[in-house]
Amino acid sequence: MNRRIILGIAVAVGLLTHCAAAQEPSFFRIGTGSTAGTYYPMGGLIANAISNPPGSRPCENGGPCGLPGLVATALASNGSVDNIEAIAAGRIDAGFTQSDVAYWAQTGTGLWEGRPAVEKLRLIANLYPESIHLVARADAGIETVADLRGKKVSLDEPGSGTLVDARIILEAYGLSEADISAEFLKPDQAADRMRDGAMDAFFFVGGYPAGAIAELASQHDVKLIPIDGEAADKLREKYRFFSADSFPAGTYNGQTAAVPTISVGAQLVTSADQPEQLIHDITKTIYSETTQKLFAAGHAKGNQITLDNATKGAGIPLHPGAEKFYKEVGKLQ
Repeated sequence: MNRRIILGIAVAVGLLTHCAAAQEPSFFRIGTGSTAGTYYPMGGLIANAISNPPGSRPCENGGPCGLPGLVATALASNGSVDNIEAIAAGRIDAGFTQSDVAYWAQTGTGLWEGRPAVEKLRLIANLYPESIHLVARADAGIETVADLRGKKVSLDEPGSGTLVDARIILEAYGLSEADISAEFLKPDQAADRMRDGAMDAFFFVGGYPAGAIAELASQHDVKLIPIDGEAADKLREKYRFFSADSFPAGTYNGQTAAVPTISVGAQLVTSADQPEQLIHDITKTIYSETTQKLFAAGHAKGNQITLDNATKGAGIPLHPGAEKFYKEVGKLQ
């Protein structure tokens, strides 16, 4: 009898231990960007999609449909460069980045020349195009990039992909930081300065419509400056990660016609050290029917996060888990 009781207690304890272990959450940190940009809300959508905290209702009963036990969080950051540095240091598990910055970091070239290459940087997915915004006060006398000479211009924060591309664009149009009164502010801070008349123009790279720019355009007369012509053509020839793009008419308040620009790819990247099965399951969840509906309803760029775009313009190696998933669904050989 005593033996049976002891055995029963042992089984019960074992079951309780198993249940407790099954409910132990795991955490996945995603670096995004400024809260006024596109990375932050899109990161929030992805974090919600892949999360399924312990004790949640089943997906079929209206609960989360992510990975059982996973708690993903979207963290605000300074953007592409900041996120890659944080991945390399193990401070975050994945992050958003521009395709150009990811390529330079992984290969130790361009922006990363003279710094240790982030050789373990791996691609989970190419998400959507990021358009290069050049926003100017309507009364600042700016019609082209060349007109920025002598103006107060924000190039975005150090550590951001926008700053990298702004410098490339200035150079393409025959300008340098010495030719402008350069400041280094987040887009929402630059927009605030523009409202006060203390900023003539600012750069921002991100999916449209960007929250800070949409809010600014609804309150003040601003305009998008085209990035086109021979200089833009030469940029695309020199830097293959740039693509021709445009803002459709009506993207922002007061914008009555399409405005040409260039774009880079927004990518979700991680470290090769992340477990293959985890990244496989995260990638699979991102492209599930439920998540695709969530993206389409949650943001204007959401309907561009598709399997057809997932491996385009990769630039860096795929994480083995993501690669396995893309092969399973026939997107890779």
